[in-house]
Amino acid sequence: MSDALLGPTSNAAAHRRATAWRRLADSDLLHAFRRSRLTMAATALAIAFFALAVCAPLIAVQNPFDPAQLELLNSRIPPLWSSDGQAPFLLGTDEQGRDMLSAILYGLRISLIVGVLGVLLAGTLGTGLGLIAGYFGGFIDSVIMRIADVQLTFPAILIALLIDGVAKSLLGNHLDTTQTLAVLVVAIGLSFWVQYARTVRSSVLVEKNKDYVAAARLIGLPARTIMLRHVLPNALGPILVLVTINLALAIITEATLSFLGSGMPDTMPSLGTLIRIGNNYLFSGEWWIVTFPGLALAILILAINLVGDWLRDALNPRLR
Repeated sequence: MSDALLGPTSNAAAHRRATAWRRLADSDLLHAFRRSRLTMAATALAIAFFALAVCAPLIAVQNPFDPAQLELLNSRIPPLWSSDGQAPFLLGTDEQGRDMLSAILYGLRISLIVGVLGVLLAGTLGTGLGLIAGYFGGFIDSVIMRIADVQLTFPAILIALLIDGVAKSLLGNHLDTTQTLAVLVVAIGLSFWVQYARTVRSSVLVEKNKDYVAAARLIGLPARTIMLRHVLPNALGPILVLVTINLALAIITEATLSFLGSGMPDTMPSLGTLIRIGNNYLFSGEWWIVTFPGLALAILILAINLVGDWLRDALNPRLR
């Protein structure tokens, strides 16, 4: 009896999955993606960076965050292909004896964690406020949009520096690495929510006057259900583009904060911290300490920006 009952249900679920995959395979978005070799290469490169960050403990020859694995006698060793290079330090070492490749892999993890969590916070906050402002309008809309207008008058990095400074003054300047990472996520999230709020509000102002929203109101659906299940899906395209572009901006913002000394500490460096450390030794001949983290950051940002630019053009109906 149970197999007879579960059989049709499982078959229906499998049919829905197969239909969804066929729709994806036949979609214009996937077709446009396959035609752009540059976008495919950028996507593969971005995925490779994420994979390297996830697999850092398996690839790195040492844990650069563990002082017990560091040896000061191995400090400032040039890359392996140089005349003074030593194995297994492929990209050389820094002033603390950290293997640069291992430091870049672990620093990449920190940068991506801060960037992804910051974008998620900004997207969640901005999308929620944009839905509320656009759907209800009136006084609530005016308050939210005026706050957004005021924040837009300041650069995002300045907002992040302000939030970071206020948090450290309230919590104390001696924060551990987890607290520092949380402060960076909050600072970045509160710096980028405005774009999501304005974009979602514009979409809601268009969608809430359509017939399907009127029909949902007529049958008595609550406002939360209408906003989340009916209005929000029509704004997912612009939100997805913003997420992709803002991920690169969030990583750059984190790197800037760390370069200025307001980000991750030297004991748990991100890419920005590694660049700041290497900058102190640039003119003394140890060029590899700043060059390789800088290249890793630049290539990552370029790959994400290329994907974001393609996604923006692909989801724009005027360009089809």
